[in-house]
Amino acid sequence: MRNWQVIFGQSLNTHRTTGTNHMNRNQFPVELIFQISSLLISFILVHGMYVTVIRPAADEFMAREKAIMAQNPDHEEQRNFYVVLRDYEQEACIVLMLWALAIMGYKAGAVWKQQQQLSEDLLQLPQGLPIGPEDTRELHARLDEIPGRAGSFLLPRALRVAIQRFAATRNVQNSATAVRDICDAEGERQESELSIIRYIAWAIPSVGFIGTVRGIGAALAQANRAVEGDITGVTQNLGVAFNSTFIALVLSIVLMFFIHQLQLMQERLVLDTEEYCDIHLISRLRTRPIP
Repeated sequence: MRNWQVIFGQSLNTHRTTGTNHMNRNQFPVELIFQISSLLISFILVHGMYVTVIRPAADEFMAREKAIMAQNPDHEEQRNFYVVLRDYEQEACIVLMLWALAIMGYKAGAVWKQQQQLSEDLLQLPQGLPIGPEDTRELHARLDEIPGRAGSFLLPRALRVAIQRFAATRNVQNSATAVRDICDAEGERQESELSIIRYIAWAIPSVGFIGTVRGIGAALAQANRAVEGDITGVTQNLGVAFNSTFIALVLSIVLMFFIHQLQLMQERLVLDTEEYCDIHLISRLRTRPIP
């Protein structure tokens, strides 16, 4: 009896140490650093493009159109894509768009790595071999041998919890419930982590609406010139209002498509993990009488 207590105590200490190591590794804010870095990189790239390409091209086009209008009042003013993009609201929307895409790319990469793990045989058992309570320690040790961050993925965690629950209760239904609970918890966690992306998807149309209000306000300020016959200022400012709304709505539509694709990947991961555990573990569990 005393030897069993010593062995159990050593095993418990080992699992505590392993759990502590996983917690310390997960506490490092890698994703937060990635989000901040991706925001700064997106701003630098977009602002550099605006300063060097978009705004100079838009100013050149507007100056050329103004000169043509001065010579020919009947000239129909042409539209230019650089002019549509030139204002600060459109720049902010593009920065937010690239930031959200970077975050979604990071999350999609993590989901893809976990999806690839579903094609591996983590338990390494012969086909059709039943699993009894006496096999749980060896199976748990095999899961602990998974190297690196792969050991903290959803699939090893679900298998580990199911094995621990079966070893403690010797009940197959309890193991199945444990797998379902951890998969549901993972689904809720992934759903909550999408809040920052949904906030960006909400912020982009809001920034476009700010441009609309700014353009309309500036157009109303030019009303006295419009009364005198000069409607150039009014039309330019109304262009700012409509262009910002147009770009914001287009980017929001594109972003929502990618959000739904990412959410679909995450939901498939949870469902496939639960199915993997059911096929490779739960369906093979067998309770045997204790000698």
